[in-house]
Amino acid sequence: MEYKPVTCASLINTITKKDTLFAGNYTVDPYQQCEFGCRYCDSSTDETIYIKSNAVHVFEKEIEKLPHGVIIVGSVHDPYQKAERSYQITRNLLRIIQKHKFPCHILTKSDLVLRDLDILSKMDRCLVTLSITTLDNAVSNIFEKNVPSPEKRLRTMKSISEKGIKAGIAITPVLPYFVETELEEIVNSASLHKAWYIVHKHLELKGDQKRAFLKIIEEHYPHLLSKYKALYGDGYTPNKHYSAELNSKINDYCTKYGLKSKI
Repeated sequence: MEYKPVTCASLINTITKKDTLFAGNYTVDPYQQCEFGCRYCDSSTDETIYIKSNAVHVFEKEIEKLPHGVIIVGSVHDPYQKAERSYQITRNLLRIIQKHKFPCHILTKSDLVLRDLDILSKMDRCLVTLSITTLDNAVSNIFEKNVPSPEKRLRTMKSISEKGIKAGIAITPVLPYFVETELEEIVNSASLHKAWYIVHKHLELKGDQKRAFLKIIEEHYPHLLSKYKALYGDGYTPNKHYSAELNSKINDYCTKYGLKSKI
């Protein structure tokens, strides 16, 4: 993996449509591309991570003129991927967010977020969402082998909640024909690890990413290949009947275990 410093003219992106999933108004991504290399993600094949070397300076100037709103940190690429241990861009952006009293929502798969609890605990309002696609280590090792284990992510969420910071999990993306058999267990485990909420989003398969993902299915789970092709057809989202049925199950389990099914 190669790290390449780049400069950016702007860091803050404004969300133009209502964000019904993560309830944000703005997004910032300290890094471009992601070295976690999750194989359901369209950033998984790039061997170069672009380090936004002037991100802190640019962000400091932009936030001074920004109308108040929720800033999502890590909307596309994980803000706590391995590069963050050395560059600490995310940590410095959080300092600025805290100083300017903006609410913040962090999206990550990494336990490195625990390093910054000293900053997060001082924020006016902060959410931390840990992404979990499965509790099965064998499945996780195929699709997201460079990411902390599902159990470690759950323990990370619990540690955050115990500091009085609202935390939850995102089942993103939902992996069809994997998630169904463990859906209740995921929701129950989230509750036991002090989650406040669970959100979810379907797996999108577009273009080259669709071909790459189906190749993985064919290699490791050939019995599911025809099911995936039927579920997605020529589109990039699963059919509406499947999604509606899954949504209903998640809502029911959240009610059963006392969790919110949205932010």
